[in-house]
Amino acid sequence: MPHVVTVFLRHGGRILLARRSESVGTYQGRWAGISGYVEGDPADAERDARRELAEEVSVREADADLVRAGAPVSVADGGHEWTVHPFLFDARTRDTEPNEELAAVEWVQPTAIRERETVPGLWTAYRRVAPAVETVADDEAHGSAWISLRALEVLRDAASEADSLEAVASVARRLRDARPSMAAVENRVNRVMADADPEPESVRRRAEAAIDTAAEADDAAAARAAELVREREDDRLATLSRSGTVLAALETAGTAVLVAESRPGGEGVGVAERLARGGIDATLTTDAALPGLVAGGGADAVLLGADSVLASGGVVNKVGSLPVALAAARANVPVFAVCARDKVRGDDRFVGEDAGALYDGEETVRTENPLFEAVAADLLSGVVTEDGVLDADEIGAVAAEHAALAAWDG
Repeated sequence: MPHVVTVFLRHGGRILLARRSESVGTYQGRWAGISGYVEGDPADAERDARRELAEEVSVREADADLVRAGAPVSVADGGHEWTVHPFLFDARTRDTEPNEELAAVEWVQPTAIRERETVPGLWTAYRRVAPAVETVADDEAHGSAWISLRALEVLRDAASEADSLEAVASVARRLRDARPSMAAVENRVNRVMADADPEPESVRRRAEAAIDTAAEADDAAAARAAELVREREDDRLATLSRSGTVLAALETAGTAVLVAESRPGGEGVGVAERLARGGIDATLTTDAALPGLVAGGGADAVLLGADSVLASGGVVNKVGSLPVALAAARANVPVFAVCARDKVRGDDRFVGEDAGALYDGEETVRTENPLFEAVAADLLSGVVTEDGVLDADEIGAVAAEHAALAAWDG
């Protein structure tokens, strides 16, 4: 039985579908992912997936990150059988250069698969790599902007398959409650459910629109922050943890960056690596050293992400944010939080998470290992969003708006 790879390339909640040309031997004119035969050991099919991305759409290894390899799908059609190995990659951009095997390519919501003439088993293959509620609940590598987009994708896919509104509402509740520390997850799910008509198809359409809007908002917030950095003419910035919005701002600004490793999790290491790959002067340091370096003149400004913005104007972010904000205040170094306005909570409640035990010895030692902490509004120079820098009154107005969205669940 032959083995093939099917690659779903994702950017901003949409995936790339390709219509097969007359130059291929099978399923001419049908829509598919980026696909091809496995030439070696099926257990190492990622190599084939990356080869097909490079050959068919000129997406190289540096252009896309592997998100998930799904369980193989057995497909039978017209007396032929084969095994499909599905992969999901996140692309840095939507720029592609299709080769002669593809008659057309299009960035679409994955639910379009269910409405088009596709190669056999394409929706099943997609579902093997699509995000689930567990993706939202368990992810420890990404910021809340990325995770909230995944939540909307889960809601969209569930609505496309559901036969009742209650089935969709059940998924919405699970998503809303999966990461209570991340306001964008709750706000974005609540907005879809509040705006939709009482039928699954309406939820699907609202979720698809919300995915595009959210991706645009995150990009716009990053662009605003990069513009602010250029206006200030900062020579070196400091940051910690991995906010996708902050990372995009840093890549656009091109300024030298001091990055804390961000324990627990160490996601700051990946931030420094990605900046360096893009030609940006990146220096990695420890969490303990970052406040002293900032206080000693090692940075002109600090950019923090935000898992939530409190109604009072404070910011909840990865642990380590408070010490660097305190050190920056003492040295008169401005601290900006960068995020979409959907991260503003509808209340002033701090919701944290614990990263697990620090000690595995034999003594009775209690541990506290928080993932998040609050930075008070008076330590911040501003919260940069897609609408510009919000002051306390503007944040309060957004908070009231978001609190009202929760009414959909009675």
